[in-house]
Amino acid sequence: MRIAHIAPPWISIPPSNYGGTEIVLYNLIEEQVARGHKVTLLAPGDARTSAQLVSFFPKSLIEAEVPWAAHLKAYFHFYKAVEYVKEHSFDILHTHLSSAADMYLFPLTAHLTTPHVMTLHSRFPFDRVGSWTGDADRDYMEWATSVPMVAISEAARDEAPFGLNFIGVVHHGLPMQRLRPMQEQPENFFVWLGRIVPDKGPHLAIQAAKKAGVPLVLAGIIDCYVPEAMEYFEHTIKPEIDGQQITYIGPVNMEQKIQLLSRARAFLNPIRWEEPFGMVMIEAMALGCPVITFPSGAAPEIVVHRKSGFFAHNVDEMAHFICKIDTLNRATVRAHAEQHFSARVMAEKYTALYHKVMLKQHCPQPATSTPLITPAPLRINDPAQRLVYPPSQTATTGAEAESVS
Repeated sequence: MRIAHIAPPWISIPPSNYGGTEIVLYNLIEEQVARGHKVTLLAPGDARTSAQLVSFFPKSLIEAEVPWAAHLKAYFHFYKAVEYVKEHSFDILHTHLSSAADMYLFPLTAHLTTPHVMTLHSRFPFDRVGSWTGDADRDYMEWATSVPMVAISEAARDEAPFGLNFIGVVHHGLPMQRLRPMQEQPENFFVWLGRIVPDKGPHLAIQAAKKAGVPLVLAGIIDCYVPEAMEYFEHTIKPEIDGQQITYIGPVNMEQKIQLLSRARAFLNPIRWEEPFGMVMIEAMALGCPVITFPSGAAPEIVVHRKSGFFAHNVDEMAHFICKIDTLNRATVRAHAEQHFSARVMAEKYTALYHKVMLKQHCPQPATSTPLITPAPLRINDPAQRLVYPPSQTATTGAEAESVS
């Protein structure tokens, strides 16, 4: 099958540290390529992928120090990507809605003849900046309600407004063969990991750890482009860090995350919002690390109480379950993740939805959709797999893309 993915242009694929949508997209594309599909990724030139990469500028926008509210470069990326899809032959276009600028995809793809499916990775409203919220989301429903949409959880689908055209739910998946616990027995600490914002609850994790009398390691990014996040860290989190019971180690890449979650007794996840999925929960479980979480958003679809973790409703209950963590079997936690949240399962579900959309648009099924032989994996960052379209001063050449990876 010939598949085109248009990636959000903000964070590199895969992300260097934080980036939920980007790591999901990376895992999906790598699995699709391994299964023999012909995949094209339209993304900034610092992406690392086994797919064919088409780029219109060399760096992801955050890496280039473009603030989230500056949408002009993002619009340019989406416009050029959609034009590329129009001028080439694909069986399916897969787009991804995770931040405000991604909403431009709705009018840009409105008259596209290529079958199109979009994954909703985040929550409405997207028309918001800080504490201000506008009403443009409703205006974009002129186009959005006709796009076949995939939710990343039942909770996300049920919460979405506007009567969107959902065709299915696909939970995120991980390359389980590359995620192996670094050690059988954990060390004596717990971990919180994510973006340091109030809704993610790091202050509640600190309170729970102190109540239970256990060490806690905090890891994650502080978004310097969001003043509220900076203020929250400085006034709420930083005063609690003593380097002994409460430690902050900064952002972590995937290798560091694997080491951290493999060593931790459990991952604390006291979220304070209806999170659509929660990627770090399945990353933890894949490494045998149990999850103690508030049952908000998609958490009840991900964690099985008393099998792969515990559900706590407040800080006191979280402290109680911290003391019960050794009653869980880490091999059972890993097996739960393998069964439900592998990249293989995710890719198979998306392939089924692609066929569903293609049939509805009366598109012929491609003869190569189920290859008999899986080709050898392509080399990451192989310049031969990179395209620049069109050749212009604003496009990134394969060599230039290689140099910024």
